[in-house]
Amino acid sequence: MNGLWRAQDGDDFENEEGQAAGVATATAKPKLKRPPMFKVVLLNDDYTPMEFVVHVLEFFFGMEQEKAVQVMLAVHTQGSAVVGIFPRDLAESKSEQVNLYARDNQHPLTSKVEMTD
Repeated sequence: MNGLWRAQDGDDFENEEGQAAGVATATAKPKLKRPPMFKVVLLNDDYTPMEFVVHVLEFFFGMEQEKAVQVMLAVHTQGSAVVGIFPRDLAESKSEQVNLYARDNQHPLTSKVEMTD
């Protein structure tokens, strides 16, 4: 066989000049679409210490302390704040980790996941 794919009956798909007949030769480039993104939203409560919220933001979202304090204050004063935007699986995972970690440490801190606009 000369490297060309052959049909079951032994006929190959090339014309007399040795070129592939009836086969598209342009390489199709798949159109890649970005996955939909989701927000992790941290919700304020009246009991979780501010230091714990800062710790959560540093540990789970990789924020520097100064940024974590700013975000914690936004949660405290506005009732909630977006703490990260991720693909769905990662957003849900981070939210679950935060909620479980808070519960394990006897704090009512919660987060939720929302689709971005």
